[in-house]
Amino acid sequence: MSAGATIALLGQPNSGKSTLFNALTGLRQHVGNWPGKTVEKKEGSFSYGGKEYRVADLPGSYSLSANSDEEVITRDFIASGEADVVCILADSSQLQRSLFMLADYAGINVPCFLLLNMADVAEDQGKTIDAKTIEKKLGIPVVPFSATDIRSYDSFYKTLEKALSKDSRINVEELAAQYGSIKGYQDICDLIPENVLEGYSPMWLAVKVLEKDEVVIAKLKNALDAETFGRIEEAARGTNGAVATGGCKFRWIDELLGETVSAGNNTVRLSRLDRIYTNKFWGKAAVILTVLLGLIASFIPALPLMGVGEAVLAVKAPVMNALYSIGCPEFLILIVGDVIIQSFSYIFKMLGFVFGVTLVFGLLEEVGVMARISYVFDNTMGKLGLQGKSVMPFLVSFGCTMGGAAGARVIDNWGQKVLTIALAWAVPCGAAWATIPMLASIFFGPGAVGVIVAILFTMLVHMWITAKVFGGQLVKKEDRYGMIMELPPYHKPKWGALFRYVLGRTKETFIRVTKVILLVCGIFWLLSYSPSGNGGILYSIGVAIEPVTRIFGLPWQLFLSYVASAVGKEGAVGVISALYSGGSYGNAFTQAMSGGADTSNLSSLLLANVTKPEALAFIFAMTFNMPCVVALAATFQETHSAKWTARIVLYYTVVSLILAFIAYHIGMLIW
Repeated sequence: MSAGATIALLGQPNSGKSTLFNALTGLRQHVGNWPGKTVEKKEGSFSYGGKEYRVADLPGSYSLSANSDEEVITRDFIASGEADVVCILADSSQLQRSLFMLADYAGINVPCFLLLNMADVAEDQGKTIDAKTIEKKLGIPVVPFSATDIRSYDSFYKTLEKALSKDSRINVEELAAQYGSIKGYQDICDLIPENVLEGYSPMWLAVKVLEKDEVVIAKLKNALDAETFGRIEEAARGTNGAVATGGCKFRWIDELLGETVSAGNNTVRLSRLDRIYTNKFWGKAAVILTVLLGLIASFIPALPLMGVGEAVLAVKAPVMNALYSIGCPEFLILIVGDVIIQSFSYIFKMLGFVFGVTLVFGLLEEVGVMARISYVFDNTMGKLGLQGKSVMPFLVSFGCTMGGAAGARVIDNWGQKVLTIALAWAVPCGAAWATIPMLASIFFGPGAVGVIVAILFTMLVHMWITAKVFGGQLVKKEDRYGMIMELPPYHKPKWGALFRYVLGRTKETFIRVTKVILLVCGIFWLLSYSPSGNGGILYSIGVAIEPVTRIFGLPWQLFLSYVASAVGKEGAVGVISALYSGGSYGNAFTQAMSGGADTSNLSSLLLANVTKPEALAFIFAMTFNMPCVVALAATFQETHSAKWTARIVLYYTVVSLILAFIAYHIGMLIW
């Protein structure tokens, strides 16, 4: 297969770039970071017509100005010559605003073509778009398209080949004429030689000088002699360039669309719903209620996969018995049963929830609700150095931290994504909330309500402190901007595309988290295993360091249960029950992870062996420890960084023990 071209996908947020990228590349993609930048770099490949094409999904931005790392990275990549052709995406349902990127691109000397995405939504609104006339005016291939409709891709491939073969560039004559009305523009343009900066035309550079683009100005200063650069500075002085050039771009867009787009009267718009979501008083409550209802609804499609998890666990005993019957070594039998089968059972149960969350919240994204959720919480999230999109992972984490981590993939800036996941770990998940009230009620009776309130207060303080600890490293002050967005129109979902996306993400999650879960669960099992059924490395360590762990209010039994809570919160209580009943840690750990530990006499066991200060310490230690091994795997999957995943794990381990220490000594003062 011969090598094809490199395609760069360029467009504003919500223009459909990610949908197109995922549809083209499938699992043949990799994600990392741009060198030295906390901005995600997505690359992939696809085959067509006997050629292998490379695709770069450039960071979503609203223009090519130097307002953020994303915008500078995007334009530098394009101008560098790494891309053979640029595919510019525009939202057909709101062309006037989404074509601003095209206007800002005009003057960059790289072939391109225009994809009028969401053509189906525009059609539902009653709009008609004369793509052929737009193509004639622009001088580049233009094609109506729907990234969610697999039938549209033939037209994409044909347009791609057309753009490559014709080396198509945007006709900038009319736009240049618009710029000519700006004071100083023509003088600056005349002073800039052709190819002074590779990839950029004098027109484009002159516009950026007028817009006070510091990066471009610095490059021109280095490339030109002092006299010429001084004359350029003089010509640009006193001009409100950004406003003037912006006006020119929008006038050019209006002239382009004037005879080619006819607006309809069938826009699907739920104005009453918008009035609720954007209401100053009720908006946040409506958003939270929407997310919580979505979280509950996620369990419905999750049930079949969760049932598969139970079915996998059901074969454990027959498989182990069969292995015993053929004389297989006991150690290998236990690895097959207690590590491999049990881990896959755990994986399928958690995968079911991921499938449900991805489906439900993917649907909300499809119809336009997620954009409202992000908009409503943008200012609030900004106080943590984040953007409105971060609120959804936080709320989903009340059900499952893995779902919260997976939900962070909608955040474009890598640093903000990692910070969002780090903060989401502070939110107690559903398994923790199933455990906290039970333990609190055993020891504190009616006072359990106070413990729950203290947990919620600690969660908020924890998130604020975590944002301070990691925020400076992940999100620079100049990158702490909110979202600039046009709320998209509500529209009907494309069910086929939605299910393809959900199944693709679920498959990808299964492949990536399985490796991590098998590794971590295998290590925990080996550390807890003992040939005699008693002891084990973790048991020995726990007993040996008990004088230290008691400082945090954790006798060795509670400390080992705290360790088990890092694998799964649901296992911690079962380990407590088994250990205080005199069982081995290895068996307790195995039974607890399968949900088979006996907790019928838990209340009497705990009251007889654990003091109230110790119970309070354990509740805080368990709650704010690493959520679970599945959350660990999801964090690694989304951050693509072993270093940052390890940092977050270490941070939460240390903080959870500090919180246990504080809770224990407060408890000692009270009781």
